[in-house]
Amino acid sequence: MPASDVLRLSEPLASIMREAGALARATASRQFKRWTKGAEGSPVSEGDIVVNEFLYERLSTLVNAAAWLSEESHDRPPDRTLPLVWIVDPIDGTRAYISGRADWTISVALAEHGRPVIAAVYGPVTDELFLALHGRGATLNGTPIRATPGKTLAGARLAGPKRYLERLSNMSPGIVAQPKVHSLALRMARVAQGALEAACASAGSHDWDLAAADLLVHEAGGALTYFTGHPLKYNEPQAAHGALIAAGHGRHAALLELVRDRETEFASA
Repeated sequence: MPASDVLRLSEPLASIMREAGALARATASRQFKRWTKGAEGSPVSEGDIVVNEFLYERLSTLVNAAAWLSEESHDRPPDRTLPLVWIVDPIDGTRAYISGRADWTISVALAEHGRPVIAAVYGPVTDELFLALHGRGATLNGTPIRATPGKTLAGARLAGPKRYLERLSNMSPGIVAQPKVHSLALRMARVAQGALEAACASAGSHDWDLAAADLLVHEAGGALTYFTGHPLKYNEPQAAHGALIAAGHGRHAALLELVRDRETEFASA
């Protein structure tokens, strides 16, 4: 996709994200329906569905022949063969949304041949709009952001699953465990912003949780990879991913020394 086309999408995408956020807030301000789905009983709310439908309608007009992959839409296998795909989580952090917390987001990325080229993560409660364009950096409400530099883990603020934090703290006692961030996209965006030095995720997160945050981290001078160090690829037949680590390049390398190829040990911790 030409860089000029990606740049052209940034302003309309930002506008759509803010409109979606207003819609989600309006839904949350009244009595709304909620239910569970799947064997694990994952929560779903009326807000998820309303925002999903809004984003499908608006994003479909921005890019011709782009496929659609969303947590709240039925999978469409033919879309897996298209080079461009919108990857959407209408409410990332539904539990936080339902409970009235602030740490939920709307996450949208356009991927080309398996990697994101434009991404937006919006926190409607805090009015934080993270935006990244491939090769053009990342911003928060229009201001450029960077992952924190440095290689040492001493004093590094790290967010993620409690059992992962405990194990990493035992392996590197200087790590400072941070409170849970319910939206995984926001957790990774905090690394891009420099509010966290690093973040991790257990196995089982999906394309829609990660694609937008992935580009944010990389465009902010960091890396988001598997514990093996390999990058993620999106819109594949399997949308779920293994355990992940995100940080600025120096700390990412240091963390990989601790976790590389040890996903099974962390999962059983």
